[in-house]
Amino acid sequence: MKKLKILFFIPTLMHGGAEKVLVNLVNNLDRSKYDITLQVLFDVGVNKKYLKDGIKYKYTFKKLFKGSTVIFKIFSPDFLYNHIIKGEYDIVISYLEGASARIISGGPDNTKKICWIHTGFVHEDEMIVGFRNKKESINCYDKFNKIVAVSSVVKDSFIKFSGINTDKIDVIYNTNETDEILKKSKEKIEDISIDNKYLNIISVGKLTKIKGVDRLLKVHKRLKEEGLIHKLYILGVGEDKDKIEKYIKENNLTDTFHLLGYKDNPYKYVAKCDLYVCSSYREGFSTAVTESLIVGTPVISTLCSGAQELLGYNNEYGLVVENSEEGIYKGLKKLLSDKDLLNYYKSKAKERGKRFNKENTIMDVENLLDNI
Repeated sequence: MKKLKILFFIPTLMHGGAEKVLVNLVNNLDRSKYDITLQVLFDVGVNKKYLKDGIKYKYTFKKLFKGSTVIFKIFSPDFLYNHIIKGEYDIVISYLEGASARIISGGPDNTKKICWIHTGFVHEDEMIVGFRNKKESINCYDKFNKIVAVSSVVKDSFIKFSGINTDKIDVIYNTNETDEILKKSKEKIEDISIDNKYLNIISVGKLTKIKGVDRLLKVHKRLKEEGLIHKLYILGVGEDKDKIEKYIKENNLTDTFHLLGYKDNPYKYVAKCDLYVCSSYREGFSTAVTESLIVGTPVISTLCSGAQELLGYNNEYGLVVENSEEGIYKGLKKLLSDKDLLNYYKSKAKERGKRFNKENTIMDVENLLDNI
């Protein structure tokens, strides 16, 4: 049987949730059925090293360069596709919305096209990032044979702002390397000592405005001043690092709020902590929250896309709070003050984590590829 030639396209393989999930996905697709190529626009990112042998890897530019988004908008999607995507494929996939979707939409009519949407849009402006205007964004998305949303909330927001036919859109959850996550979560932590005298809280993500670390800092300070002593660890790097470090020093939080940087294995840190916090203003379907549930660490999350799908619409598997500084404050205070509730969510975390095993999502993706 002839293998289907499939191209997955994404801007980079940097340390983001979508990038990690894409690597998990291509590593686990059936190689006897699919001839897989992963192409990036820019040859940068830590996730490249996790690609398994047999996955073809291509890049367009060796390094990132300033103004690329503006420059790409000068050219039409057809022009960009013809100059960036070399070779013929049965199916081409943009694994992110925005600029990469614009490029892939320019592919030939006889090639099947799929676009993954990872972000729950709150404002119309967010949907047109990477495009010249709203009209162009809708025209481009309309050229895809299928759109995949990573959660029902992401699907609903995409339909709301695009008006695209719902029959064209499927929901497929992210692919997580569940066995590998559990194995790595048992490794020993050697660079820091987690003190079990305190309640230890952790968060994983880029140090950017959208992740809400700024408001988490303020909540941590308030709780500490009220005598609810706990330690907070953040794994990640990003443009807000200096600003966050400045706030930590100015407010004497160096003993209790720790920036640990990027870690190849975040799971061992998450598994050793008592609680995971997602303070994001916006998410698609949080990879880090899913991974926390898999290792059995209870979660508190702001009400952003996917949070209720992950934790339950009635807080069955974790605590979903108002998407505000006050919401995070009240939720954390509740869990810091109620050990029984925290233990309850610990028992529920692993139960929920089993729903997101890789076998389910790989089967869903392969069904999509085989029947498009």
